[in-house]
Amino acid sequence: MDSNISLNRWRLILGKYADDQITFEKEDAAYRKMDEVLEFLYERERGEERGGSLDPSQLTVPSWISKVRELFPKETIELMEKHALEKYELTALLKDKQTLEKMEPNMNLLKCILQFKGHIKPEVLATAKRIVATVAEELRHTLEQEIKPFLNGKPDRNRSSQVRVMRNFDFKKTIHKNMKHFDKEANVLRIEKPYFYGATRYVNPWRVILAVDESGSMLDSVVHSAVMAGIFASLPTLKTDLFIFDTSVVDLTDRIDDPVETLMSVQLGGGTYIAQALRYAADKTEAPHQTIVILITDLYEGGSYAEMYKEALNIIESGAKLIVLTSLDPEAQPFYDKQAAQKMAMLGAHVAALTPGRLAQWIASIIS
Repeated sequence: MDSNISLNRWRLILGKYADDQITFEKEDAAYRKMDEVLEFLYERERGEERGGSLDPSQLTVPSWISKVRELFPKETIELMEKHALEKYELTALLKDKQTLEKMEPNMNLLKCILQFKGHIKPEVLATAKRIVATVAEELRHTLEQEIKPFLNGKPDRNRSSQVRVMRNFDFKKTIHKNMKHFDKEANVLRIEKPYFYGATRYVNPWRVILAVDESGSMLDSVVHSAVMAGIFASLPTLKTDLFIFDTSVVDLTDRIDDPVETLMSVQLGGGTYIAQALRYAADKTEAPHQTIVILITDLYEGGSYAEMYKEALNIIESGAKLIVLTSLDPEAQPFYDKQAAQKMAMLGAHVAALTPGRLAQWIASIIS
């Protein structure tokens, strides 16, 4: 590697206070621009907040985001935007419509919008919602591929379907209907059109009640829960309810098919009253032996733990299944009250941190 490039990169890492030891080469204007952009953000590490500008260039938040996109690769852009919003709370990124439109729609930006939506101006709200919709739709597409193979219902061999699900592939009909395409010379059956069984239509579908803790530490799980609830609601095998809770309960079942409205209803932070949420879930239960209550929480109860255990036991003894998820996201690496989790498991709840795919498998094993 060229020694000048190496020194320039070290200078970028060390920042402006290394100027007396390492300086940029005069012809390296690109590095100077990168340094300006990095300094605008990371000077906050030293408590040097300058109100959205940087003398002598007077770099502003909108011009900063433009220069970031001009100078750095996609991975670095996403990381810097994440730091700007999460670490340094540079909420001006969410206050300017043009700035927000330039940002990359991704999970980090979605979470930041939810965390700081109170700072979003009314004229910027529509742009923020479009970003939430874009990311939620991408997540939905991914999760559907994980979830639907397990929960689409058993094959109905008396009914065909245009929905191509491999587990419902009708081998006999496919071979019979495509025999006219048999290549005698090559001794190969060419499949022009595959056929599939329909999924069983359930007269009495299982009911899934999702109770989601909206405390700040559960944000990833909240996002995945909202999107998964919409997928569950579209399946013939399940009737789905969704509510979020802190010290109160907000029922979102009536907007379950709109992840944007669901997610924008979330109020992160505040206390946690898990016992009340369990009681609300129990009140919604009509046929306990065909009901699965999924409690998504870190189990740090703000009220009485004894009351929480009592409400959990009431659900279990009613005949309903109680699943306690300490995390619901691709990483499934939770931070939770381990003593409470152990007690819940002793009462008969299924306690785990699961990926969405594993949750779908577990539900399928119950209802099949």
